[in-house]
Amino acid sequence: MNLKPLGDRVVIEHVEQQDKSTGGVFLPDTAKEKPQEGIIRAVGTGRLTDEGKTLPMNVKVGDRVIYSKYSGSEVKVDGTEYLIVSEKDVLAVVDKVPAGV
Repeated sequence: MNLKPLGDRVVIEHVEQQDKSTGGVFLPDTAKEKPQEGIIRAVGTGRLTDEGKTLPMNVKVGDRVIYSKYSGSEVKVDGTEYLIVSEKDVLAVVDKVPAGV
C-alpha cells in the first residue's frame, strides 16, 4: 500500500462484521452496524507538541483496534476501503485471549 498518513493519523482497514449474531441468527446487510473494528495498515510519525517534540504513536501496523463510530475519512485505494483517523479516535487495541483461559 502506498498510503502514508501524516502526524498522529493512522490508516485502518475495516474488518467485516459476521453474518451471524451470537444467538445464531443470520443478519441481512441492512441490519449490520457500521464497522468499528479494523486492522491498522499504516501509522504516521506521531503527534507534534507545542515545543516541537514528536510523541511516538501508541499503536503499530498490524494492531487490531476499535475506533470511534463516526470518525475519520474514508478512502478507497486499489479497490480496498480504508479509514484515516487521528490516533485519539482509536479507543482500544484488541488482544487475542490465549486458548484455555
